[in-house]
Amino acid sequence: MPAERAAIVTGASSGIGLAIARVLAEEGYAITMAARRPEKLDIAVQGLAAESFDVHGVPANLAEEAEIQKVVAAHRERYGRLDVLVNNAGVGMGAPVGDIETKRLDMQLDINLRSIVIFYRECMSLLREAAADHKNVLVVNTASIAGKHGEAWLSVYSATKHAVVGWTSSMNRELASEGIKSTALCPAFVDTPMTDFVKEQVPAEEMIRPQDIAEAVRYLLKVSPACVVPEMMFIRPGDSL
Repeated sequence: MPAERAAIVTGASSGIGLAIARVLAEEGYAITMAARRPEKLDIAVQGLAAESFDVHGVPANLAEEAEIQKVVAAHRERYGRLDVLVNNAGVGMGAPVGDIETKRLDMQLDINLRSIVIFYRECMSLLREAAADHKNVLVVNTASIAGKHGEAWLSVYSATKHAVVGWTSSMNRELASEGIKSTALCPAFVDTPMTDFVKEQVPAEEMIRPQDIAEAVRYLLKVSPACVVPEMMFIRPGDSL
């Protein structure tokens, strides 16, 4: 039996993705959770399933087109509809420009940007079907505050996140009139494994919480079809934009 509302969340095994998956589950969505590491994803899925939420996991390397197609096909087969797509998977690897490794460059481009484009394309029929039903489909793209200004050393990561912000704007121009709304989330340092590299300079307790970002998604779920929120920024007290 098809779900009444369903979502896909990538990068869902921990951090922001897992927090967003929990909020969606609390709001009554059935969820396909995708992430690269099967063992870690299984723990996250089991944790939500133990609370009687309707979730299932699809391990996938989102740098590969076929793997993205696998996630969407599994979601379609299990739930039959898609009302919320959360493109949260991302990687960040720093290096001064003279030391940028092509492999790491390609990985960030593939996961942070290319995968989002492919997910939109592969999910378009499902998103349009849901939009025809209720005109309030939501696509959330996790960008970064580094997508609002350049960052030394994290230059490739920053460039991909600028692209995510630009892509989100383009998708609103292309799809919002159909009832498919896109929001780019642009947080500063969030207390997740991705920010472990900087926790000697910025203690974890002074970082934004994954739940802060997830609660913003709960708000987006409740916005009327007449309102589009193109982007949301999250900064720490005292930070400048």
